[in-house]
Amino acid sequence: MRISENKIDEIRNAADIVDVVGGYVQLRKRGKNFIGSCPFHQEKTPSFTVSEDKQIYHCFGCGNGGNVFKFLMEFKNISFVEAVEEVADHLGIKIEREESPNDQQNELEVFYDINVLAARFFSEHLAKSNEAEEAREYLKHRGIKHQTQRSFGIGFAPFGWNHFLDHAKQNKVDLANAKHLGLIDTNERGEYYDKFRARIIFPIFSPNGRVIAFGGRILEKNDNIAKYLNSPESQIYSKRKSLYGLFHSKDEIRKLDRAILVEGYMDLISLFQAGVKNVVASSGTSLTDEQIQLLSRFTKNIFVLFDADSAGQKASLRSIELLLKQDFEVKVIALPKGEDPDSFINKFGKERFDEEVNRAVNFLEYQTAQFEELGLFEDPAEMTKAIRELVRTLALVNDELKRNLLMKTISKKFGLREKLIESELNTALSQNKTRVETQATKQAVRIESAATASQLNLAAKPVNENPNEKELVRLLFSGEEKILGYIFDNVAIESFANMNYMKLAELVHDGWNDGKYSPADLVEKIDSVELKNFVMKLTLTDESISKKWDDLSFTGKIEKDTFEHAVETVRSFQIFQIEEEIKRNNQIMSDSKDERLHIELLQRNRELQDDRKALLGLKSKNEFDW
Repeated sequence: MRISENKIDEIRNAADIVDVVGGYVQLRKRGKNFIGSCPFHQEKTPSFTVSEDKQIYHCFGCGNGGNVFKFLMEFKNISFVEAVEEVADHLGIKIEREESPNDQQNELEVFYDINVLAARFFSEHLAKSNEAEEAREYLKHRGIKHQTQRSFGIGFAPFGWNHFLDHAKQNKVDLANAKHLGLIDTNERGEYYDKFRARIIFPIFSPNGRVIAFGGRILEKNDNIAKYLNSPESQIYSKRKSLYGLFHSKDEIRKLDRAILVEGYMDLISLFQAGVKNVVASSGTSLTDEQIQLLSRFTKNIFVLFDADSAGQKASLRSIELLLKQDFEVKVIALPKGEDPDSFINKFGKERFDEEVNRAVNFLEYQTAQFEELGLFEDPAEMTKAIRELVRTLALVNDELKRNLLMKTISKKFGLREKLIESELNTALSQNKTRVETQATKQAVRIESAATASQLNLAAKPVNENPNEKELVRLLFSGEEKILGYIFDNVAIESFANMNYMKLAELVHDGWNDGKYSPADLVEKIDSVELKNFVMKLTLTDESISKKWDDLSFTGKIEKDTFEHAVETVRSFQIFQIEEEIKRNNQIMSDSKDERLHIELLQRNRELQDDRKALLGLKSKNEFDW
């Protein structure tokens, strides 16, 4: 069944793109058009334009654009058919579908149908097959009721190599499509086999309730097998744009105007079953800007609730920074040591959990408590660094009034003059501005070069690619915790101009937040054979390999993997960025006759030169050893 082209034309012609887009983006009239801040990337100056005459939109910052259907598809991560249906419903237009031959069926709908077939297959096996008894006992032990299992579509992938494969063949599924979705794979002989085996299956739904992917968990701990196996990226699934449980929780989130963010499937399911229904999960990966943008359509108030261990605390702090950048009101729920959301709600119930929610603290109180626990306020030097870190986080708050009130809190907490904290804050704000401007320029370069660059042409060097990017990637695959922490604290992933290096940096960042960042673990997560080979060659060049390349039998020099070398590489990376910005400013002054602009850019160049001199002066090892 499909929607006729005539009906699609009718819906598109009847829709007012300004009305639809205005429901999600704050627009204001400028001349013939409407402008607003782009919902697809962060920007300070609005560059998102909607044309009422042409019924199209375009962002001059990131290049995203199209018609009303394209906007909804991009903004809500939904299919074309879903977008058409949503506009029709908004307009009160009734859709009557017509028969469509299989070869004309929408390709995305084919993928959705295969996932539905798989979800039913897994669900029926959990409910009926004898070999799923262990899985049923596991869920019973975890306190997951039958109704909850049905609500979330939980299933079981049976033991063996061809159960779903045979089921797919019986239902005339195109096996190439099933492989694209990650349900089956091929061995070295080109033979198909089941990808999910002997695992509890958690279907992942789009906000509109379509099955877009699966997560599979092993029943027993096995160090030789990944605890979770997840669907790969596909035409209907992007990990960075998906939040587990949002389909089930979105109405409650809207109603309460707040969301609780947890890490894993079981955390969410246990809370939801207990009556805490305004909860979403990042699915065990580090929170992304795209996930935050998705959540912002339902609320701007969020309670972060990650595990109480060191990995969970680290993930909380990184998530807080991303949320603050997108103007969220952030609070943190700190459970007792040794507890996670799943264990706590099962032990103590919803009433005690609600008490913990009511005791949630703002992000500054949480970060301060973490630093106190680490003993950072006992030594003057460490205390100085900790307070500067608090101010750096505070600088991410865009609301000036709120920022100043929180600044007073820091001043009072540590008995410091407000002027001193204000000076530190202004420095942090200036650094943030420089970083945003640099990232915006890099983004423009990537957009311009992406159309002509091949996806895996690692030898091709994009315009203004930082020559230190390749070495940073090599260091990220060193497995050294101190090195990774320093790089991620000082280099934004978005600042990589080479798209493949950026992809690899994102993969390491996800592993870093999950506490699984050994090279042996990371290389197995690289989907592309070409990229995997590239990383292997890069990390093993001249036998200068990492001490923690633990699953390989090579030995060799490690002097390139020292913390001092990482600091030097980051410093060179930052200096190159500064020099590139100075060059761009000089070019602008050469091309422009605007004297006021010249004065502003000259002032900016002086500031950049000062930053460059400061970086060039950092040569002592002791200055880096924190």
